[in-house]
Amino acid sequence: MRSVRLLPAFAALGATLALTATACGPTETPAADKPAAEASATGGGGAALPKDLADKLKKHGVDPDKWKNGEWKNWDKDTWLREAEDFVNPVIEGLWDSRRMQTAKSPDQTIATTAGAGGSDPVPRPVQAQREKTPYHRNAAPVGKIFFDSPQGHMVCSGTIVKDPRRPGKSNMVWTAGHCVHAGQRGGWYRNITFVPAYNDLGKSPSALRNAQPHEEAPYGQYWADWAVTSGEWINRGGSNAAWPYDYAVLHVQPERGKKSLEETVGAALAVDFSAPTAAQAGTIGAWGYPSAPPYNGLIMHKCLDRASRMTTAPATPTMYRIGCTMTAGSSGGGWFRALPNGKTVLVSNTSIGPAGGNGWLAGPQLGRGAKDAHEMVSKKFAR
Repeated sequence: MRSVRLLPAFAALGATLALTATACGPTETPAADKPAAEASATGGGGAALPKDLADKLKKHGVDPDKWKNGEWKNWDKDTWLREAEDFVNPVIEGLWDSRRMQTAKSPDQTIATTAGAGGSDPVPRPVQAQREKTPYHRNAAPVGKIFFDSPQGHMVCSGTIVKDPRRPGKSNMVWTAGHCVHAGQRGGWYRNITFVPAYNDLGKSPSALRNAQPHEEAPYGQYWADWAVTSGEWINRGGSNAAWPYDYAVLHVQPERGKKSLEETVGAALAVDFSAPTAAQAGTIGAWGYPSAPPYNGLIMHKCLDRASRMTTAPATPTMYRIGCTMTAGSSGGGWFRALPNGKTVLVSNTSIGPAGGNGWLAGPQLGRGAKDAHEMVSKKFAR
């Protein structure tokens, strides 16, 4: 009964995530509309950091040359940039090679199921995560992996390409979780943040992926973030129960080479629903991502669909959505989607937390005014 009831919504969500015919396939060279050397010079890579990034590092007492040569590995809290306006993410050519991406770990964000129980619905039954069909660039093109460095090492989350209202059809914006870009009350901005859409396009096993061609692992290349915005609540209180309802972030990314936008290259992006519908109004929600904590390995895209229920994590905080889902850490930041009555699929949340000591459900924030403000800030900054 349960699976039959969800099939129509599942089909609608899956169909909308499928790639449009305008995108490059994984055997092509995406966005190769100018030489790679020229792209590196304008994209922030190469021998020197762009002047604006170098000036920002100097302002905070960081030597740009030392940063490029390894100073970014210094996580001293006295120099760790943490304020909203402090984000810097200089491109380091060749840092995210195949081995480094495949060995990235997932941030483990969990919460006791009793937290905020007074405003929560009963814990949902687990829904077994299903593998997405391959190739991913045809079935879930906007979904990808976000790689970043933290004091704990090289890490991984999930993310989704979303539309930019000021650059229709040419978005360079990616939606993810706040804890995938900023350490919250424990620190500052993470570093070397890059987005790889449709990672491991053919769903290869670890042994097969080690011998895969570059376009099979990263069919559209890497997109380094050149700006990020998360909520003030996450920056100030991130990691506490009171901050999970604000665990969202928006990235602006730049192409690895060429001038084409992320949306043009991949051929798909999703609108974001900032109306914050109640769980009952949201109905069936689908969560996509790359779970990496056992029993998963982080290389395969999965999805879950379930009817949304309510969860609160602390008194006097907004209600979160919760669904039954067996995906684990690594799926953090992955988009949650719902189909509107007109058939349009929109992003309505992102994976934030799961249960301590196991799996079986996921929770994500409702996206209201604060989330819309974050999205608008990124859009306005790069409007032209």
